Amino acid sequence: MYAIVNIAGKQTKVEANKFVYAHRLAGNIGDEVQLGKALLTDDNGTLTIGSPLLDVTVTGTILAHVKGDKVLVFKKKRRKGYKKLNGHRQQFTKVMINSIA
Repeated sequence: MYAIVNIAGKQTKVEANKFVYAHRLAGNIGDEVQLGKALLTDDNGTLTIGSPLLDVTVTGTILAHVKGDKVLVFKKKRRKGYKKLNGHRQQFTKVMINSIA
């Protein structure tokens, strides 16, 4: 069984007993979180589509708060001597999905 869930503005496919990386969620390591706003579920070939949402509860446990890969942003204007280099690392939360009910 899997579900498509809206987590912090991003649609993510979640399955029980697997982990996902979501944008930084409030909470400490080991806390239980409710991931709401399920858009679609699939239970062994039975597809249920919400209009717009389903009454499904997805629970998970926060495993860690991690940083993503570094993204470099380089700006340059030719023949003007202007160069600028910025880096960014996105904050993520690793969540273990416990159940989809």
